[in-house]
Amino acid sequence: MRFEVRDESELLNVAEKILDQTPYPLMAFYGEMGAGKTTLIKAFCLVLNCAEEASSPTFRIVNEYLSGNGEPVYHFDFYRLDDAEEALDFGIEEYWDSGHLCLMEWPECVMAFLPQAVTVIRIEVVNSTRIIEMET
Repeated sequence: MRFEVRDESELLNVAEKILDQTPYPLMAFYGEMGAGKTTLIKAFCLVLNCAEEASSPTFRIVNEYLSGNGEPVYHFDFYRLDDAEEALDFGIEEYWDSGHLCLMEWPECVMAFLPQAVTVIRIEVVNSTRIIEMET
């Protein structure tokens, strides 16, 4: 599935379509710094009616939001990990095994441990357009 996004207002529609089509609760977001990973995750949280606005887990590795149906949504930012073992130390596998939605920025930092059943979201900036591709 491929989307060309020219305006941020289009992201809610993209997030809805991805959520409708993904077979997995684990979603890995790939893209350069500033490509729009966090902005797309914010759109996911809006679609899910999360109680609070999503923000990048800058000082922590994970933020937890509560969706409109009372389910937790986990938002990870692995960028600041010194090594992948840190993710194991804080119990990443328990989050992944929870069955709840896990939205992961910089998943390449934990590639050695990333499960196979993951929806991959790639974001590329071409001129002023965001190309968003979903792979399952």
